[in-house]
Amino acid sequence: MLKLFYAPNACSLAPHIALAEAGASFEAARLDLRAGDQRKPDYLAVNPKGRVPALVIPRGILTENPVILGWIAQTYPDARLKPDGDFFAFSEMQSFNLYLATTVHVAFAHLFRAERWADSDVAKDEMRAKVPAALAQVFRLIEERLSDGRRWVCGSQYTVADPYLYVFARWLERDGAGGSSAMPLTRAHCARMQERSAVKQILAAEGIEPV
Repeated sequence: MLKLFYAPNACSLAPHIALAEAGASFEAARLDLRAGDQRKPDYLAVNPKGRVPALVIPRGILTENPVILGWIAQTYPDARLKPDGDFFAFSEMQSFNLYLATTVHVAFAHLFRAERWADSDVAKDEMRAKVPAALAQVFRLIEERLSDGRRWVCGSQYTVADPYLYVFARWLERDGAGGSSAMPLTRAHCARMQERSAVKQILAAEGIEPV
């Protein structure tokens, strides 16, 4: 059986939803990041990076959301969680997921994890103050992508890119992020996500509320 290590409302929410959408049989192992579970020896033996998610599969352990999401999409083809078409279509979806991982997530990290880049309180506060403007800039490409009336990230077909975007749409509502009022299409996508039964199921399992 698969085993997903996750933390509530963290970026691991995306593969948690994707596994449910795929109809996969899996065990969900909850970590308390505030208590430092991710830095304890038992978990570091699973993922030395000390981050979530980590997915234990029969061949080993996968980390990093774009990789895990891509694996789910490829492993459960009947769930149709990747774009129809050739490898280019799959790669284009992965390009979007990597943008979320390397650009959007990092912009949020300057709000939630300012201590990674600065020591003084003044420097941390200055960094956090710039986050809303940074998020408005990085979400502009996402808003442009959704501006052609498409229902999901890859068009009319729901894919693993959608729960990943949903993670960051939720984070826009956190204090200091600036809200989602400037990202109406991202907000509409978030609302559509929250109508899906798998999303409702996993929000309940993680003990978190819709936004």
